[in-house]
Parts: sequence; C-alpha cells; structure tokens
Amino acid sequence: MGPDFDLGTSQVSSRSHWIRLRTLIFLRWLAVSGQLGAIAAARYYYDLDLNLGLCYLAIGTAIIANLIAIFIYPENKRLSEHESQVTLLFDLAQLSFLLYLTGGLSNPFALLLMAPVSVAATALRLRSTLILGGAGIVLTTFLAFVYIPLRTEQGILLELPPIFRFGFWVAIVVGISFMAIYARRVSVELNAMSDALLATQMALAREQKLTDLGGVVAAAAHELGTPLATIKLVSAELIDELSDHPDLKEDAMLIRDQADRCRDILRSMGRAGNDDPHMRRAPLESVIREAAEPHQGRGKDLHFDVSPATGGETVQPIILRQPEIIHGLRNLVQNGVDFAKKTVWIEARWNSDTISIRIVDDGKGFPSQLIGRIGDPFMSTRRNGGEKNQRPGYDGMGLGLFIAKTLLERTGAEMTFTNIGDVVGSGPVRSRKSGALVEAVWKRDSLSPFSTNSAEPLGKNEPIPIA
Repeated sequence: MGPDFDLGTSQVSSRSHWIRLRTLIFLRWLAVSGQLGAIAAARYYYDLDLNLGLCYLAIGTAIIANLIAIFIYPENKRLSEHESQVTLLFDLAQLSFLLYLTGGLSNPFALLLMAPVSVAATALRLRSTLILGGAGIVLTTFLAFVYIPLRTEQGILLELPPIFRFGFWVAIVVGISFMAIYARRVSVELNAMSDALLATQMALAREQKLTDLGGVVAAAAHELGTPLATIKLVSAELIDELSDHPDLKEDAMLIRDQADRCRDILRSMGRAGNDDPHMRRAPLESVIREAAEPHQGRGKDLHFDVSPATGGETVQPIILRQPEIIHGLRNLVQNGVDFAKKTVWIEARWNSDTISIRIVDDGKGFPSQLIGRIGDPFMSTRRNGGEKNQRPGYDGMGLGLFIAKTLLERTGAEMTFTNIGDVVGSGPVRSRKSGALVEAVWKRDSLSPFSTNSAEPLGKNEPIPIA
C-alpha cells in the first residue's frame, strides 16, 4: 500500500497520557459546584429532609482530592492510563455515594453516572473503558435497590414507582453503553484520521526534501561540470606530455581519475531527486516514469501507455512536477506491483479539458465489500492469508492508498477506486486486466497551465532553499 509509518502503536499508547490533570480538576470543581447548589436548593427551597453531614462529607472528599492534586502535582501534569482510570473511578464512586444519600435512581441527577464512562471512552484504552463502564453499571444496579429515600420536612415520601425506577435503571444502563460506544467510535476515527494526516504530511515532507536535495545536487553538478571537464582535459594533456616522467604522469592520471569519480558521485546523488532541478515542469510521461521508476525490476512488468484521447491534441502536455503528484502516483504503482500477478498497466490520456492517469493490475482486485471505503486511513485492503507471501515481512496499516488519495486530491485530482471487471467497455488487452483499477482525473488547466507550443524562456534560475 505504499510506505507505512509506525504511528499506530506509538500514538495510541501515548494518547492515554494526553489527559491533563488540570482538566479533570476543573471538571471536578464544576461537579462540586453543581452538587453544592443542588443540595442547597433541595434543602432550603424544596424543604427536603437530607442528611447534610454525610452529603457535605461526600462533597468535601472531592474538594480535598482536588486540593491534594493541586498542591502535590504541577498544573501541566499528564495523567497516565492508570492514574486517569483511578481518578474517574473516584469521581464515579463519589457521585454514587451522594446519590445513595439522596434517593438513588429517584434522583434525576443519576444521569450523571454516564459522564465518567464517556470521558474514559474518549481518552482511555478499551480495557479502562470496560472497567469504568462495568463499574458504572454495577453502581447503577446497586442504587436501584439500596438508597436512602427522599422525604420532605413534613415526612412525605418522594419516590418513583417501581416500574418507573426500573425504566430509569434500564435507561441509565443503555445510556452508559451507548455513550461509551459512540464516544469511543468517534474518538477512534478522529485519532486515526489525525495519525493518517500526520503520516501524509511526513510523506510529503520527505518527498519535498528529496526533491530539494536532488535539486541542490544537480545544481552542484551543473555548476561543477565545466571546472571538472577542464581538469579532466588538462590532466589528459599532461598525461601525454609527461610520458618521460613516470612519477608525474602517475599523478596526472590520479587527477583525471578523481575528476571522473567526482562526476560519478554527483550523478548518482542527483538520481535521488530531480534530473533537472531548474525545471518545475516536465512532460506527462516523464513524470509518470519517474514516479514508477523505484518499482521497476521488482519482478512485475510495467507497461506504459501514454497517448492522446480520441479527438485530443497529439502534443504531449507539459505538467507541473509536484512532489504530491510523484509521491501519490508512486504509492499507487507500488500498490499495483504488490498485488499484481505479472503485469501492471500505467495509462495516461489527455484532451483539451482533462488529463487522466489509470493504474491497472492483473491481480484479484479490491474486495467488493470494501470498494466504498478504499482510501480511508488504517484500512488494509486485499490482505489475507493467501497473499501474505506476496509481501513477505510486510505488515501495513492501510496508509499507502490514503496518502496517495490525499496527496493527489490536493492537486485537484478526482480519484476512482474500482475493479477492472466493474468498468463498462472493453479494450485490446481487457482480457488480461483482471485486477484493481485506480484512476486520477485532473482538469487540464490545474495540472498543465503551460502551452505545449510555447517557446518562451523559463527565466532565471532561482536559489533552492536549504533547510
């Protein structure tokens, strides 16, 4: 699927340390304020007979816990997985004890039992979420049967009928489960997208660095070409003139050999990036072949078919040579090579309005049930037990196609992922193409803002920035 980045394990393991103690302290202060306000209103406005001593003891416990955390730990402390779990369990237990003193599930504030579980589902691992969720359900069940009923000062009992209390219990248990599942699902998807976008930025930054490095090296080769050629020419003349002086002749030969070596080194280094650093444009076929070059010689045949569409102009368009395009196409070619049986076809077509590039292989194609999800991050496609031998030692996370799709769409491409069998129509080699088809289509003006017949000069070369 293209280059993968070791983000899954490291990022997931570190997210449990993303919760700041300061955040939980602030939330606990809000809870304490609400609890004090609710008890004051119940006692002095509604004349409820409450055990104020125990109620204030429960609230005071939360206040003491906050004060201890404030004075012992720094404000920017990040809680570990275990510390976050213990903190949320404490909040859950404190709230449950307060509900026990104030009517159990007959107290409408019993809904707040869902809050600590939702926080755990958003920020902690699955194990901690299950522990918090299980504790919340157990405490809710306990409060359904064991509690101090609410009474007014006149002795009137305020209590829900059993059927309503049972319904309230069911609602809280279902709410805990639903909120936990919902919050965790959304959190996992957001975190996966965040990691995948980070990997995309890393891939693009790496490609840009390679491009700039190649530009610097090629620029150096261009500037050093004349002096190296002069050194080689003079050393060759000295070799002829020093035939009677073996020692001096040997030194001249050494100078010539080292000049050749400098030339070869600069040439090999230049292959890592642009062949021509001063040009930010290139013919369509050149860009395609540059993107596919690392995957040639990997045991699969790459067939290039670059030709105008029916009725299109015959002159090949000059396109922007962007790192996004090269890296995106390179990932798509790698995906095709990885899963092809023998052959990968890379086809390019253009007309006056659009430019399209299609990559087709003769493998098994994308699983039909995943066609609509291809391009999502951390979703490995066409990966099963029988295909592990095709990519020995490879354990991708499904980032390759996501990176390719994201980078190419940034350049204005419209991406299509399907299987060749799903495409209507036929071609001369249709019977051999049986696998996946990936197509990128650009509006011509966005990819090729140059006139193919223009002979205007490119202008003065600008310095290439070096980080």
